[in-house]
Amino acid sequence: MNAKQRRAQRGMTLIEIMVVVIIIGLIGTAVAVNVFGTLGEARVKTAKTDLEKIAQGADTYKLLRGRYPSTEEGLNLLITEKILKANKDGKLMDPWSKEYIYLSPGQAHPDAFDVKSYGADGAPGGEGENADLVNN
Repeated sequence: MNAKQRRAQRGMTLIEIMVVVIIIGLIGTAVAVNVFGTLGEARVKTAKTDLEKIAQGADTYKLLRGRYPSTEEGLNLLITEKILKANKDGKLMDPWSKEYIYLSPGQAHPDAFDVKSYGADGAPGGEGENADLVNN
């Protein structure tokens, strides 16, 4: 075997392997950042859609019974009346696995009701994915 054939058979050097690993790591990081950002946006959109469905359920209850459920009766009444369907635990949960909050009369809607989610952090206030969401 001559020197040229031996070089062709020896394989990759440690530096070449490290460069490939670093490139794969950079690509993986870029993909993860984009995927997790999109996931947060999707959860916010899902919560907004849920809030509107719950608000429609409360409006339906008012049409049937002439009033909105009280804060004490809350969303459980809409589930009991089979206007809304709960998850397997019998509750209405936001995309961050926390219960939606129902207030009647509402703070944002004093003549009606509020349905809200405190967002990803589960605490009042916040920005971005942690921002509070309230029905329109």
